[in-house]
Amino acid sequence: MDILQLEKAFFSDDLLPFTAIRSALDIRMGILTFREKWAYTPAAERILAHARLIRYPWHIFQYNAEALIEDFALLTAGRISWPIPPSVRTSSPENIFIEEGARLQHCLLNASTGPIYIGRHAEIMEGAMIRGPFAACEGSTVKMGAKIFGATTLGPYTVAGGEIKNTVFLGYSNKGHDGYLGDAVIGEWCNLGAGCSASNLKNNAGEVKVYHPASIGYLNAGMKCGLLMGDYSRAAINTSFDTGTVVGIGCNVFGEGLTPKYIPDFSWGQDGLTRYEWDKAVRDIGNWKKLKNHVLTEEEILTLKHIFDQSYNKPFHS
Repeated sequence: MDILQLEKAFFSDDLLPFTAIRSALDIRMGILTFREKWAYTPAAERILAHARLIRYPWHIFQYNAEALIEDFALLTAGRISWPIPPSVRTSSPENIFIEEGARLQHCLLNASTGPIYIGRHAEIMEGAMIRGPFAACEGSTVKMGAKIFGATTLGPYTVAGGEIKNTVFLGYSNKGHDGYLGDAVIGEWCNLGAGCSASNLKNNAGEVKVYHPASIGYLNAGMKCGLLMGDYSRAAINTSFDTGTVVGIGCNVFGEGLTPKYIPDFSWGQDGLTRYEWDKAVRDIGNWKKLKNHVLTEEEILTLKHIFDQSYNKPFHS
């Protein structure tokens, strides 16, 4: 199977909102994207079992532990870790790999439950407690006092704080403050304000049903599913996300009480009835990218405009 055949094997619409912006091959699970895994893996071993397992968005976090372990072995084979600083407390240090340029002091890394990978120029601040399997990709930051459980991936230049468990950040997003996030997937260029929390378990411990845009209906996602947030979306301080909430592309989420289970693309607020004005949406997305020294490109604007225009024609049943 070549890379084009592999791409066709994905059900891209089934992976919305994460395939609205990118190819399914550019979804990150474990440490690497599927495209990166393909490039790193010797030709004779290019089976990519996880690519066949990923059908729906919640599969990204459900299989993240296995992917972290496999990617850790792939990236560290035959290599020597950068030294662990003496102020860092560790369990099973042989399962910890630190890339050159990473900064970490006075934190706790427990790799007895799975490997821990700290990427180039990543920073783990004082008092952070991390339990593997875990990956902090290039340039990512774990804030002081953070409590992070496996299996969690911080994509490149992500900021993480508060309590996080079994969550994949695709990259360039922020959850820098207190609040709980578990069994979740967060797209790129997202921001969760201080105090935001997302339920991942129903009060009756029943099956979590998640809105599936391609089906215009709800599918069972298992016992646990938290927030699934598409790229360029943000939430105001103290936003409370209902179990298994899906947020589309380019949303500005705010309001009282629990959010609805589905917030469509370019929503203003959380009820899905008011649309973000296009000019303001582009301005605000551009401002957020500037915070990480990036610029919104013309190609990105065209992609976002297409999604914005299509969002008015999508049917939705709550």
